[in-house]
Amino acid sequence: MATKNIKKVDTRKVVKIDIGISERDRAKIADGLSALLADSYTLYLMTHNFHWNVTGPMFTSLHTLFLEQYTEQWNALDLIAERIRALGYPTPGTYAEFNKRSSIKEIAGVPKAMDMVRHLVNAQEATARTARALFDVVDKANDQPTADLLTQRLDVHEKTAWMLRSILEE
Repeated sequence: MATKNIKKVDTRKVVKIDIGISERDRAKIADGLSALLADSYTLYLMTHNFHWNVTGPMFTSLHTLFLEQYTEQWNALDLIAERIRALGYPTPGTYAEFNKRSSIKEIAGVPKAMDMVRHLVNAQEATARTARALFDVVDKANDQPTADLLTQRLDVHEKTAWMLRSILEE
């Protein structure tokens, strides 16, 4: 799984449940979803930041596009977090936790508009890779709700990356 420096889950906070997925598999899935949540939150924050700070000849179109993208991303955060909770595990929810788990690096300063688009392409693709990396364990655990969530998120991230890449074409 594409996670780094993962803090182990405090097992005192793990809820004992029997939904037909072993505790071991639920832990792996929750850990992978936590990485996806971290990437998704980092992508959300980056997109919102770029919405606020974009300038230049494409201001109106990019400002509007970034608004649509960060709004969609914001709504997805809750779906991912609630799936982690449904599996019986606590959801990470601090900047420190997200920073440790995210594969997306924070962007310093205010890039130029087309550099913002490039950074968003990379972040969308990174988030898609994180979601895709979880499929093996999800499939083996026969966890259809998580597979459905991952499929939906992959569709959004791949389509959004394609649309952003199209802006960069000359």
